[in-house]
Amino acid sequence: MIDFDFAADHLLEDEIALLRPLKEDDVAHLLPFANQSEIWRFSTQKGDTEEALKKYLLLAIEARNAKKEYPYVIVDKRTNAYAGCTRFYDVKLNQHNLSLGYTWYGKQFHGTGLNKHCKYLLFDFAFNSGFERVEFAADTTNTRSIAAMKSVGCTEEGILRSHVIRLDGSRRDTIVLSMLKQEWEHSLRKKLNSKL
Repeated sequence: MIDFDFAADHLLEDEIALLRPLKEDDVAHLLPFANQSEIWRFSTQKGDTEEALKKYLLLAIEARNAKKEYPYVIVDKRTNAYAGCTRFYDVKLNQHNLSLGYTWYGKQFHGTGLNKHCKYLLFDFAFNSGFERVEFAADTTNTRSIAAMKSVGCTEEGILRSHVIRLDGSRRDTIVLSMLKQEWEHSLRKKLNSKL
C-alpha cells in the first residue's frame, strides 16, 4: 500500500509549467475556456458553461477530499497564464496504479510544448511516489490526445469496445495506453526530457 497524502499540496513545476492542486476559486481563471467547444468534444462531463464548469471542478475537488482523485490546475509560467486542468484519478493505492486524464488545455496552448512539460512532471511525481503504472484512456476518435500520449512514450494496450456512453448518448470505444515505472526509469524519462 502506497502512503499517498491526498491532503498535502503536491506542487509540481519546472521552468515552463506549474501544476498546483485545483481550488474552488480557480473557476474564475478557467472560465474563459468554457466557450472553447473543442475542449469538451470528447469529454464525458461538460464544462462548456459557467455552471457546468463550476460543477466539473467541484466534482474533482470532492473526489480529492474522498481520496479518489488528485486534480491540478495548469499554469504556463512563460506568460503566467492559466492554461487548463489535469488530474490523477482511479487511484489504487493497494495496486500501486493510477490513471492520468481529464486533461485539457485552452486552444492557445496547443502545440506550445506545455503538455510535454506537464506530463514529465506528472510521471516523475507518480513514479517517485511509489506508483508502478500510469494508465490513460481516450475515445478512439480523439486522435490529438492519442498522438500526445504516444509522443510522451505511452504504450497502446488495446481497445475497450462500446465502453462508455458519450454525452450525446452514443457509445464510444476506449483506447487504453500506459507507462510503467521501469520503462520510465530505464529510458522514457531521458527520452521525454530530451524533447522538452
